[in-house]
Amino acid sequence: MAVRQERSTGTRKKFNYDRHRLKGKTRIDDPELEAVWLEYKDHGGEHLRNRLVEQYLPLVRYLAERIIIKLPQNVEVEDLYSAGIFGLMDAIDGYDLERGVKFETYCTTRIRGAILDSLRALDWVPRIVRNKAHRIDATWRGLEVELGRTPTDLEMAERLELSIDEYEAMLREASAVTMVSLTEQSGDDSDSKALRKIDILEDKRGVLPEDEVLKKEITEFITKYLSRKERLIVVLYYFEDLTMREIGAALDLSESRVCQLHSRIVSRLRNQLSKYQRDLVRE
Repeated sequence: MAVRQERSTGTRKKFNYDRHRLKGKTRIDDPELEAVWLEYKDHGGEHLRNRLVEQYLPLVRYLAERIIIKLPQNVEVEDLYSAGIFGLMDAIDGYDLERGVKFETYCTTRIRGAILDSLRALDWVPRIVRNKAHRIDATWRGLEVELGRTPTDLEMAERLELSIDEYEAMLREASAVTMVSLTEQSGDDSDSKALRKIDILEDKRGVLPEDEVLKKEITEFITKYLSRKERLIVVLYYFEDLTMREIGAALDLSESRVCQLHSRIVSRLRNQLSKYQRDLVRE
């Protein structure tokens, strides 16, 4: 009795087999496992499919760990493993016991395909840009081996048969393929105190600690020999950016009096700083 393949229901292909004729003649070596396959192909059932999935999960894990070796560190093996399980389930539903192909051979391609499809879906870089990056990388490695040193931009352009401007434009496009996880540790993963990349990024809006310390030291030095009122004038004028009129209003002084005090302060500070000029000026 020939095998009759029915129209699939949902995503599962349903096969009707002459179980007595196929018993012991499939490429399933384990008789108990073969019985599960025949039962699942005849009647389906989630519990039977789960048994088959559990049987072949180690193969999914093996393929995921092989693929992740060549991928960036920000890709998690568990994500590949999850995608591979979907590929395994598709392979179980589509496997034909009469084709004479071992299931492990058949499902390997489906699992790898599902994992690679999941990676492509996450890749935001167009394939043409990715290909340019691979071409530049391969050319660079080839020239480095050939020349015994790092190739120059001109040598790279000549090997790629491009002008220097075209090569630089190609290099700018290819540089877009790099994506870095800011939460990735910059040190040894086993070190609990290792910093993340985000922890060592420059904060251009922040104030450098050494600048704050230097500012504090200069302020203390400048105001060391001043009275309280004179210190207030210096701080309000040079650090708070108030006008002479505003300072006079704050200290209950006339604007002309504030100007007079300011001139006196500047003259005194100039004399003081001249004594320490050699220490303050950094060569």
